[in-house]
Amino acid sequence: MSFKETEASVRYEMINGKRTAVITPECIITLTNTKTGVEYNSDAEAQLDIDDPTTETKQEHVRRDVEIKVVDIGIGAGTGDL
Repeated sequence: MSFKETEASVRYEMINGKRTAVITPECIITLTNTKTGVEYNSDAEAQLDIDDPTTETKQEHVRRDVEIKVVDIGIGAGTGDL
């Protein structure tokens, strides 16, 4: 099961005298145990499995897949100035 680590957002700041878009992407994380195939609902859940002495799970058994989604901020030819 995947979980959202960050929400997508766009804010504007003045950088070197120019209005500049500062983009935070939406970040979707999938944590999978490569030995058992179990998917974790959070980093904390994966860590609990690693710390559990009754399982064989080690840190290297947890794969972290990251999906990044960036919002469309309308830059490019014909969109005008930010």
